Amino acid sequence: MNQTGSSGKRVPGQFTGEERDCKNVIPAKAGIQEGWLGVAKQFFVYIMASRRNGTLYIGVTSNLIQRVWNHKQGLVEGFTSKYQVGMLVYLEPHETAESAITREKQLKKWERAWKIRLAEHSNPEWRDLYCTISV
Repeated sequence: MNQTGSSGKRVPGQFTGEERDCKNVIPAKAGIQEGWLGVAKQFFVYIMASRRNGTLYIGVTSNLIQRVWNHKQGLVEGFTSKYQVGMLVYLEPHETAESAITREKQLKKWERAWKIRLAEHSNPEWRDLYCTISV
């Protein structure tokens, strides 16, 4: 399947490379909130990219699999759908929402080169990490 439309831009919901291996993976807990039964929630700061060294997006969530899947399907209106940002290239777990939000705000203030170095430190090949979290 071709990942780009006639404009050469990434088309939401279409996959290439390693993404093809997990394109049919639908989040097992889609729409299910945990935490209310005493199960500890985990929060994540994440970086998504349109491609290697492409457009970057930094976000925070308590449901990483669902959130990234929504980005990949083009279901999140705004920045990520406008710029076809669909590769998860970095993630950072946090125990509390407060620490995750603080870190997200910190990263959003960083220079672009610093953000790229952060992603490349743990993901030098710029692999889409979605398959590693959704299986």
